[in-house]
Amino acid sequence: MIRTQTKGRAVVRLLALLVVLPLVLSACGKSIGERIDDATITARVKTALLNDPQVAGLNIDVDTSLGVVTLSGVVKSQPEAQRAVQLAGGIPGVRNVRSTLQVSP
Repeated sequence: MIRTQTKGRAVVRLLALLVVLPLVLSACGKSIGERIDDATITARVKTALLNDPQVAGLNIDVDTSLGVVTLSGVVKSQPEAQRAVQLAGGIPGVRNVRSTLQVSP
């Protein structure tokens, strides 16, 4: 009887997982591939910003949704903001770059 109860619980857990898992994976309307691609793009953009001597990458936040990169934060000059947008746009998979960067001397 104990084995039957254990198997029954396992089946219930498996069924619950099969019902819940697709809901979790479809969070925010993105597929797993889209979320991975967006995360990869974000990481590549952030790395490019951090490695560029003309840009203070630590001051720039990067968010990606469906290949559209949004840059936000504070930079020291307009050329720095333009360079950040240029770097982001050069990353494979980036469809568009939106900048809400603010210039503060």
